[in-house]
Amino acid sequence: MLEAFLARTDFSKKIIVHDDYNDEDVEIPKEWQKLIRSLLKGKTPHADVNPYPEYVDWVKHDAVHPMSNAPEPKRRFIPSKSEHKKIVRLITAIRKGHITFEPPKEEKRIYHDLWGDDSSSTDKARQGLRFIPPPKAKLPGHEESYNPSLEYIPTQEEISSYELMYEEDRPKFIPKRYDSLRKVPAYDKAVEESFARCSDIILCPRVRKKRINIDPESLKPKLPNRKDLRPYPITCFLEYKGHNDAVTSISVHVSGQWLASGSKDGTVRIWEVETGRCIKKWDVGEAVNCVAWNPAPDFLVLAIAAGQDVLVLNTGLGSAEEQQRVEQLLNIDAPSGTDNSDDKSTPIVSWIKHDKHEGIRLKHIKTVTSVVWHRKGDYFSIVMPTGDSKAVLIHQLSKKVTQRIPFKLHGHPVSSVFHPCRSILFIATKKSVRVYDLLKEELIRKLEPGVREVSSIAVHPAGDNVIVGSREGKVCWFDMDLSTHPFKILKCQTKDITTVAFHRSYPLFVASSENGTAYVFHGMVYSDLNQNPLIVPLEILHGHTTTHGRGVIDYTFHPRQPWLFTAGSDSIIKLYCH
Repeated sequence: MLEAFLARTDFSKKIIVHDDYNDEDVEIPKEWQKLIRSLLKGKTPHADVNPYPEYVDWVKHDAVHPMSNAPEPKRRFIPSKSEHKKIVRLITAIRKGHITFEPPKEEKRIYHDLWGDDSSSTDKARQGLRFIPPPKAKLPGHEESYNPSLEYIPTQEEISSYELMYEEDRPKFIPKRYDSLRKVPAYDKAVEESFARCSDIILCPRVRKKRINIDPESLKPKLPNRKDLRPYPITCFLEYKGHNDAVTSISVHVSGQWLASGSKDGTVRIWEVETGRCIKKWDVGEAVNCVAWNPAPDFLVLAIAAGQDVLVLNTGLGSAEEQQRVEQLLNIDAPSGTDNSDDKSTPIVSWIKHDKHEGIRLKHIKTVTSVVWHRKGDYFSIVMPTGDSKAVLIHQLSKKVTQRIPFKLHGHPVSSVFHPCRSILFIATKKSVRVYDLLKEELIRKLEPGVREVSSIAVHPAGDNVIVGSREGKVCWFDMDLSTHPFKILKCQTKDITTVAFHRSYPLFVASSENGTAYVFHGMVYSDLNQNPLIVPLEILHGHTTTHGRGVIDYTFHPRQPWLFTAGSDSIIKLYCH
């Protein structure tokens, strides 16, 4: 109805509306007309109202608001009955002793008596700071008396001599004599000495360094008794005399029946071990550097290194059948020279038949110092320290063939040793030991002794341990399964070590020196990898005299008995037995 009324009303004229309720005419003012027009247009009725006022944030965002604006209930101000019951039950249990508590720990303060005596202290297990008693003052004597005897009073000359002394040597107190105690003046250094004494007490460190009393015997390693490690060589049983100069090399046959020796006098002798009788002698014309028996028991062949030649001789021992086999082995029709190098015109070694003795002569380009046989007796290795790339050669006796090792030598070689049960060659230079696999032609390991110069090398019969002798009197024991560095270093000699060697069947090894002594050791190697080898020094063997600065030059063990053969510069060979 309002809309229909407004549609037919002319707002330009005065608007009068009849009020049926009050039965009167009512004039609509202009203010109401404006409100009606605003309502029709959908605007705010009052024109003074701002429909878009500025926003006022009435909420404080940093304030904590309650979850609800409801007032706090009354039960929060009244003690809980359930909690009261629980507290009563706990009090009852505590009173009856059902619930107990640990007593509080009382911290006891420790007081130290600065002027007491620590000798009667019973608290020996106390840790931390230890009490140190102050230095005891010297008790006064007769000279400190106010009226001493005349013998204690120095004369004027003595007092004048005190002034010429150094201050530290001058007496601290000069006695004087007074008639009565009242005439004794005050001590002029009382304050100074009190201050010095208090300073000593304050600045004295409160830690007592207790000296540890260690028994020197407890520091020694617990080693078994030497009597339990018998047998081992102890005394000289037999001497082999016949050479006119120093014996440079000895070797025992695998049967243990014959002993071969070479000397600087140019002779090689074969001795009967049990009797000491010389049964064979060769004169090679040059100083002998090395002799070595063939390890094969059926071939009684001896290798001799003299100068640049290596002689493989038939000893003439054994049965007729053995001699026939040896002659077939040493038979050579024509001189031959073989080499595995590219230059075939200049062979390394010439294989020729010896004119004077029954055997083969191998002529080399340099001096040969060492000859070592392979365990099968067909191959043997020689060392020429000045041979450069041809310093180490391997000869095959059955085929009369010589070959170089396919490895580069780093340094001058000293000696070479075959592995007792594998195709491995040990080559010792002056600084290191290199281990080569001959089948795979590769370097397996490089052992670093860490010594000034290596002199000799020996391999344990099991092949897992190696000992190296040096020019500074040290023996280095290597465990091949453990490390490339020495497992143990033994400083047993004062001079250069000439040779080292293992026994084939007994746990013994020996190191000889140029001072004329030989050190015998017990060296037990266990099959258990977790157990270290047992090394025990057993005996020091004397007997050789030093000639031209050299003592024991070479030695070797008996293959079956715990016997030791030593060759010295005094031209004597000694046999030491247990």
